[in-house]
Amino acid sequence: MDVEITPPPGAGRRFLQSAQVRLADAGPDGRLRVDGVARLLQDVATDDWSDTGVEDGTTWVVRRTAIRRRPDRTWPRLNERVELATWCSGTGAAWAERRTDLLVDGEVVAEASAIWVPLDPQGRPTRVSAAFHEVYAEAAGGRRVPGRIRSTSVPDDAATTSWALRKADLDIVDHVNNAVAWAAVVEVASGPVVEATLLHHGPLEAGDAVALRWLDPALWMTVDGEVRVSATVVCA
Repeated sequence: MDVEITPPPGAGRRFLQSAQVRLADAGPDGRLRVDGVARLLQDVATDDWSDTGVEDGTTWVVRRTAIRRRPDRTWPRLNERVELATWCSGTGAAWAERRTDLLVDGEVVAEASAIWVPLDPQGRPTRVSAAFHEVYAEAAGGRRVPGRIRSTSVPDDAATTSWALRKADLDIVDHVNNAVAWAAVVEVASGPVVEATLLHHGPLEAGDAVALRWLDPALWMTVDGEVRVSATVVCA
């Protein structure tokens, strides 16, 4: 993983939330899947932002998420409770980085770092508002983070299959939800995911004919040959 995982802040806003591993988040072995982790990360990020009370007209979408599991810690299973701690770990002109720890019985079992981008009411990227900085600047500590998502290509020998999109995959901004892309990671992973970084190069939208391509340790989701999502995955 080439994404920096920063420690919790010494000061500033840090949001805590409890959650339960639900039926849709666990695999046949009863263990929390990585797409379930992605949903938990989305939920705690959304709830943190809502809890601030800031109403600046923006909707936040994720562009990059890196998840690193601590394999020496007990991994959560169906119906078990987990704790999530999240904070802003850096900002850019039109994006912000969010760190989240996943804890079981007070011990960190996984760490995540994500780049989120604010969209205006018309769905266009916009600058991070002054109201956001008022809430999160102390925790971010002035740390500046890059927000560029670099382009990538698919090797000719990558395996390929179709990936059908459903109406249920679309979210409030009419794009395929981030957790659906993480379901593709589950589809091609050779075992329990220990580390993964997923990038959104462009949106997946209703009607797209998506091809899922993979060549260990990477996968790509393409539309008409254009990479919309890419990921690198390390399995146990």
